[in-house]
Amino acid sequence: MSIKIIKKPNSEIKSENNSQIREKVSDILLQIQKNGDEALLEFCRKFDNYQSENLRISSKQIQDAYKHIDSEYIKALETAAYRIKKFALYQKEAIKPLEIELSAGVTVGHRIIPVSSSGSYVPGGRYPLPSSALMSIIPAKVAGVERVIACSPPDKSIGTIHPATLVAMDMAGADEIYCMGGAHAIGALAFGTKSIAPVDIVVGPGNQWVTEAKRQVSGSVGIDFIAGPSEVLIIADKTANPAFIAADLLAQSEHDPNARGILISLDENLIQEVLEYLKTYLNDLPTQSVAKRSWENNGTIYFADNIIEAVELSNKIAPEHLELQVSDVNLLIPKLYNYGSLFIGPWSAEVFGDYVSGTNHILPTMKAARYTGGVWVGTFLKVASYQQISPEGAEELAPIASELAELEGLFAHKLASDLRK
Repeated sequence: MSIKIIKKPNSEIKSENNSQIREKVSDILLQIQKNGDEALLEFCRKFDNYQSENLRISSKQIQDAYKHIDSEYIKALETAAYRIKKFALYQKEAIKPLEIELSAGVTVGHRIIPVSSSGSYVPGGRYPLPSSALMSIIPAKVAGVERVIACSPPDKSIGTIHPATLVAMDMAGADEIYCMGGAHAIGALAFGTKSIAPVDIVVGPGNQWVTEAKRQVSGSVGIDFIAGPSEVLIIADKTANPAFIAADLLAQSEHDPNARGILISLDENLIQEVLEYLKTYLNDLPTQSVAKRSWENNGTIYFADNIIEAVELSNKIAPEHLELQVSDVNLLIPKLYNYGSLFIGPWSAEVFGDYVSGTNHILPTMKAARYTGGVWVGTFLKVASYQQISPEGAEELAPIASELAELEGLFAHKLASDLRK
C-alpha cells in the first residue's frame, strides 16, 4: 500500500480504561450494590453537587421544562423525534417472526421479543445533548420495551437535568427519569436500589467513567457497546467540495479534545484546499478552543494513489462515521464493510445523522464497527428460537441425538432421546 500520511496526529489517543479508573469505578459499583440508595445519593452529592433527596424527576418538573425552551427548539426536537421514530418503525417491520416445518413433524421457528426494561444514559457536559435522549429512548419504545428509564447528570448552572434534555426525554417516551450521572448511575441501572428497579439493558454514550462502568456491569446487564472518542472519516476525490469537507472535519473535532477527524484524499490539490478552509473556519468558530486542539492533536490526512487503497485503509480504520465524497459512490459501497454509519455523497453531512435524518447516532467507535453496528430498534429485541416436535418427528431425531449424546459422554441426554424413539 502506497498511502502517504500528509498530517499525523500529534498524540496517541490514550485508552480510557486505565487501572486507576478501573479501581475507582469498581469501588463505586460495589458501594451501589451494598448500600443502594444511600450510596447513590452520596455519590450524586459528591460528584455532581446534587442536593435533593429525590432523584426521580416529577411530572411537574417535566412540564415546567417545556416553559424554559424556545418554541423553535421544541419544533426541531419534534421533527427529529418524528423522523427517528419513523425509521425505527420501518426497521422493526423488517424483523419478522419465522416458523417452518423443517421435516415431517419437526416445526422450528423464532419469536421477536422485546426486553422488559431498558436504561438510557444521556450525557451532560458543556452543553445539553437532547438528541442522545431521542436516539436511545425512541428505538426502545418502538421495539415495545414496557419500562424505559432515562437518566442524566444535573446541569451545573441549574442543579438538575437541563430543560432541553428533559423535554427530549419526555417527548421520546421515557417512563421514568432520574437526575444522576457517572459510574454510580450505571450501577443503579444495572443492579437496582430500593427506589430504582434494575433494567435489562443499558445504552447510550458517556465519559470515561460511564464507559468503564458499562464495561464492568456487562454480563450482569446488557449493554450496547463500549464507546470511545467520536470519529469521522471522509473519502474524497477531486470532485469533492473542500469547504464541505473542512466543515465536516471541524464538526467532528468540536465534540471533545479526543475526537478524530480523518481525511483520505485521492487528490493532493484537494488536501491544500481543505487545509485553507479549516484555517478560515477555525478563526471564527465559537468552539475554536476544543476544535483546534482536537484537530491539531488527532486530525489525520492521508493521500491515496487509488480508490482501492482508500477503501482498504477505511476498512482497517473502521470509523464511526464514514462519508463518501467521490464521483462514483456505487463503486465504493459494496467494498466497504467496517463503519458505524455511512453518509453517501457531498450533501449527506454527518451532522444530519447526528440529529434529524432518521438514523441513529449512537454508533461504535475505536474499531468496534468491525463486529457491531449502532443502536437501533433491534438492540432492544431478542430473537428467541423454538421447536415443536411430534411423535413422528421424534422418531426421526431420537437416534441421531442418541448417537451424538453417547459420543459426548452425556448419557442422561442419550436416555432422554432413547425414551422418545
